[in-house]
Amino acid sequence: MEENTRKQKRKELVSKLKLKYRLVILNDETFEEKASLKLSPLNVFIVVGSLALFLITSTIYIIAFTPLREYIPGYADVNMRRNLLNITLKADSLERESQLKDTYILNIKNVINGNINADKSANPKDTTNKYLNISSKPSEQDLAFREEIEDQEKSYSLKVSENANNRNDISSFFFFVPIKGMVTSSFNERENHYGVDVAAQKDEAVKVVLDGTVIFSQWSAKTGHTLQIQHSNNLISVYKHNSALLKKEGDRVSAGDPVAIVGNSGELTSGPHLHFELWYNGTPVNPQDYINF
Repeated sequence: MEENTRKQKRKELVSKLKLKYRLVILNDETFEEKASLKLSPLNVFIVVGSLALFLITSTIYIIAFTPLREYIPGYADVNMRRNLLNITLKADSLERESQLKDTYILNIKNVINGNINADKSANPKDTTNKYLNISSKPSEQDLAFREEIEDQEKSYSLKVSENANNRNDISSFFFFVPIKGMVTSSFNERENHYGVDVAAQKDEAVKVVLDGTVIFSQWSAKTGHTLQIQHSNNLISVYKHNSALLKKEGDRVSAGDPVAIVGNSGELTSGPHLHFELWYNGTPVNPQDYINF
């Protein structure tokens, strides 16, 4: 009985929703019919719901995918946020670099003016006596090892010559690797890049490739702390962008001796690395043809 009553109510509700009504627009003075429209509650509900759904979808699309969302309070441009973040990071880096340079310049001024204040709270002990008895003479094992290495070099030499001083080709030279690292820019004579750029850790020691004499040890605005060393057979090696130079002009150096510290000095640099060049008879040559970095 109750189920029949429910079905009857549902039929009445559906019939009410489908019941047709006429919407008439009349002239208020002449009562002339201007327009009429047949409507039902179900049609009105469908039209209003569709219109509301369309408006909601359009609003969400405008907010999410068009620049108009910038005018809505609480929303900001994504590119603007990214640019502000990049600017903030660059400003922090510039501030840090500026502080480091100011400290460096202040220390240089203090050294030049002699304003070096020792720490009075510390009482350093004289430890020089500990090093007076150190012998710099090579041991027997060291001498034997050197002779073994020299014999191996003679055995595996790419070119045999009666007199080593009469060599006329640098391919027979045994070059010491100046620094171990990744070559980020190779030799390119067309682009006036007469050497190789080797990325390395900051403050790592740069070593000389052959025995020779320092002929240039100065600062350059473009290449920073630069070192040039004259070797035998009219060969010159060049070391650029160092943070510090350990040798001065006229110093005699041996292969493998530390001569500089890797840095990022000069205008033509973008990170800690060594720019290394080899010049033979006044002509630049590709260092990678003779040295495995």
